Amino acid sequence: MLPTKVVTKILQRYWRLSRGLTFGVQAVLIDPQGRILLIRHTYRKGWHFPGGGVERGETVEEALEREVAEEAGVALTGAPELFAIYSNASVFPNDHVALFIARDWQQTRVPEPNHEIAEQRLFAPDQLPDDINPGTGRRLVEILLHKPRSRMW
Repeated sequence: MLPTKVVTKILQRYWRLSRGLTFGVQAVLIDPQGRILLIRHTYRKGWHFPGGGVERGETVEEALEREVAEEAGVALTGAPELFAIYSNASVFPNDHVALFIARDWQQTRVPEPNHEIAEQRLFAPDQLPDDINPGTGRRLVEILLHKPRSRMW
């Protein structure tokens, strides 16, 4: 069996060649105490919002619901708010990410660590991890401090 990092690199190269556009979704899950749920992947550094790619035949909302359920054991109980759509050209030449804010959700289960997700945790805005992903950190500044939104992830 190939290591997850190798599989990820192979899939990224395939997607780059086979798709003119890649589109992903990520969720800023904020609980009633104002804490943010972040995940740490096994295959990339830092803490991130849960999310992933929109698959063929899926709406962005369906992809968001699927990804937060898979990665964080979360069920959305209300409509998430579309915050912004970003270019993520540093990952793929024509990659885009739709970022949603969800305040109405419940964690129906805490997934065990697996080949993709090493850990998940709720963080208070003033106690974010030192190794937060830079893009994730920039998005939280935009949301929590009402700073201007960038077009780039």
